[in-house]
Amino acid sequence: MSSSLPPTPPRQLDETGFVNAARARLEEVYGPRSEAIMRRLVTLISHQRGAIDATPRPLWSERDQWLITYGDSLLDGDRAPLEVLKGFLDERMGDTFSGVHVLPFFPWSSDDGFSVVHYKEVNPELGDWPQIRSLAQGRDLMVDLVINHVSRDSLWFVDYLTDSQPGRNYFIEMDPATDLSQVTRPRNSPLLVPVSTRRGTRHLWATFSEDQIDLNFDNPDVLIEFVGILLFYLQQGARTIRLDAIAYLWKEVGTSCIHLPQTHAIVRLLRAVVDYVAPGTRLITETNVPHRENISYLGLERAATEGTPPDEAHLIYQFTLPPLLVHTLTSGDATALAQWAQSLPALPPGCSYFNFTASHDGIGVRALEGLLPSHEVEILLDLMHRFGGFVSMKTNPDGKDSPYEINIAYFDAMKGTRRGADAWQVERFLLSQNLLLALQGIPGIYLHSLTATLNDHEGVERKGQLRAINRRRWQLAELNELIDSRSTPTREAFGSLKQRLKLRAAEPCFHPEAPQRVLETSPGLFAIERGPLPDGRRLLAIYNISDQRQPLDMSDLAQGPWLDVLADYAPWAPQERDVLRPYRSLWLVQPGQTV
Repeated sequence: MSSSLPPTPPRQLDETGFVNAARARLEEVYGPRSEAIMRRLVTLISHQRGAIDATPRPLWSERDQWLITYGDSLLDGDRAPLEVLKGFLDERMGDTFSGVHVLPFFPWSSDDGFSVVHYKEVNPELGDWPQIRSLAQGRDLMVDLVINHVSRDSLWFVDYLTDSQPGRNYFIEMDPATDLSQVTRPRNSPLLVPVSTRRGTRHLWATFSEDQIDLNFDNPDVLIEFVGILLFYLQQGARTIRLDAIAYLWKEVGTSCIHLPQTHAIVRLLRAVVDYVAPGTRLITETNVPHRENISYLGLERAATEGTPPDEAHLIYQFTLPPLLVHTLTSGDATALAQWAQSLPALPPGCSYFNFTASHDGIGVRALEGLLPSHEVEILLDLMHRFGGFVSMKTNPDGKDSPYEINIAYFDAMKGTRRGADAWQVERFLLSQNLLLALQGIPGIYLHSLTATLNDHEGVERKGQLRAINRRRWQLAELNELIDSRSTPTREAFGSLKQRLKLRAAEPCFHPEAPQRVLETSPGLFAIERGPLPDGRRLLAIYNISDQRQPLDMSDLAQGPWLDVLADYAPWAPQERDVLRPYRSLWLVQPGQTV
């Protein structure tokens, strides 16, 4: 079966195009300092570019689907965890996943990797660079560029404490009397951290924690450092670069310090770098914010204004999907989900969504702003408490706290409905994943969704952090036993998801750029059309999102032939009184001129 949508080609910049783009971005950020910075940037790239595979590669196709995991989510005796992970992927998954996102695998001091000590080293407890490069052989590799902040244990911070270069000017000192009330906070910890230095006590900007000290990008040395780190990751085989916490990068007193124009300009600069040195490398921005803010990192409005193709991120995380899907499946009402999906703009070639339901973080709540009334959010938070989860808070400009994310294993978030826990947990959870796989974009499956992992309350107690509830470390023998047992949720989830992923990768209508249309249904159903493709092929994905049987009306749709993808493309014809059983999924394809 061949797709009538070819793999999406990358944007390629020649030397002149790169210089023009980079110079324009630097001028936006640094003004009269930009020309000297440009010379340093060109010199850096000329020295590093030869070690990077510059062969242009397509951005994506329907085969793109990703596994998200920590480097040590799987353990097996004294074997290096990265070696264990590769063995699991090779032996259990084959070519099911086109790529793997290994969460920060560098030496770190807190936040399970996101407080980086050394950016160019692999945590020896996980493995080494040859094992990272081995993971990148035969599959795409996503690597985190933890760009907003660094660990207090880093050499840069030691430089700062001792008043030495280069780190002396890498951080943001602030008078604690400064009015910072407008700053948008993702946490409820103090924004300024007192630090004892050779020059006395100084207060440093720390958006996320006292161990994660924000970097000062007003100092161009910091920018040059991170471009060098980016080039190094490309040399190690990284194909996708995740820009962690990018929204908070630039600080300016008197503003919200989130999504500032300088931040967008730096993302566009990094995009110019990868389009020049390694065409087909993808940038993905991690911005856990309301949808209208999140989508700004694709640069669509600016591109439309300028009449040029978008040149910012290739992908954005679809942060609205995880909480909205939990609301949908626990309420039995798809109205809000359908309205949100219908509001998504058609994206130009080279831009797409990274769809996910679970990740190493919690289920963000901010993305629901403007989509659900506050009382519905409160009902959701209370229900997640009842299902064993927690809620993390953030501090608002008025000094009050509000919910930021739900900390719960996604499998346990599907434990029941608003009426309480029930017997449909596995079916409800699998529907959430089946729905994810059909949406326009590229799907990412967290390892603990693949294994239907339960809430890890012991991990929360052991680590003292709420996010540990969804970061279990499996012993490989135990996991293999659960996968191979006759009747376990792990076996059912693993087998079903692996089958659906294989079917998805072979279906042309799941190309990330195949059109998507939300169909009108009753509140108990959610349905989308993918396609039609140039040859006329189209696919209907229909879901009963409730615990009640739902009538299925196909009268408004074109007549067959229809093939049931989930039944190995067996012929399917609507009946006069078709009903879908609770949490049933249908993928129905209508072939085009050729199959």
